[in-house]
Amino acid sequence: MSTKAAKKKNTLLRIAAVVTALVLWQAAAWLLDSDILLAGPLEVLGRFPFLWRETDFLPSLWFSFSRIIGGFLLALLLGTALAALAGRFRAVDIFLAPYMVTIKTVPVASFIILALLWLSSAGLSVFISFLMVLPIIYTNVLGGIRSIDPKMEEAARLFRVPWLRRVLYLWLPSVKPYLLSACSVALGLSWKAGVAAEVIGVPSGSVGEAMYVAKVHLDMVDLLCWTVVIVAASLFFEKLFLALMRALFRGLERI
Repeated sequence: MSTKAAKKKNTLLRIAAVVTALVLWQAAAWLLDSDILLAGPLEVLGRFPFLWRETDFLPSLWFSFSRIIGGFLLALLLGTALAALAGRFRAVDIFLAPYMVTIKTVPVASFIILALLWLSSAGLSVFISFLMVLPIIYTNVLGGIRSIDPKMEEAARLFRVPWLRRVLYLWLPSVKPYLLSACSVALGLSWKAGVAAEVIGVPSGSVGEAMYVAKVHLDMVDLLCWTVVIVAASLFFEKLFLALMRALFRGLERI
């Protein structure tokens, strides 16, 4: 099978999977026959034009988007920097290990409740997104650094290869797949954790507040509408960000 045919087949399978999921969702809504318990995709789709036109829709989406992505980017920068230090100095890895394990194992809700004692609700989603993403970026980038052939590292030192060239031609090819994989996982997690923080903290003008209000009013249609908006925003930014990352890597490889 040619590459083009394989891509076409995969696309058709993805479409079939989405259609099947929507059909099952609608069937479950019909069986339950209660908008309070589960609204169907047809009702959710019908609500979108009205939700979109509400004055607080775009400001709420931007409020959450800017904070969640801000937390993700901060974790990306710090996690990469810490992994580079840990790859260079074993003591740094040993020192950071307890913190990374703690962040990975403690429930998100515990961090959210604790953070509410220290931070305002408006900054909560930034902190929680940052915290949940940090160990993923750190662990994956460190794994990429450690996958570098020690003999190549030794040769680079013996021939006194400049630091920048060592990063571009030795570290970058090894770290690239690990970093892209980490970003793919971390972006989805940042949205889950960030919105969860907003639902608990209920900062004014956020997506989390809109979802909390829908829950209090037992408005399943609005709750599912906002859920679909979050999924769409997360997927859109993930595709855009990964495409930009790959373009950046290609540019650096040409240097």
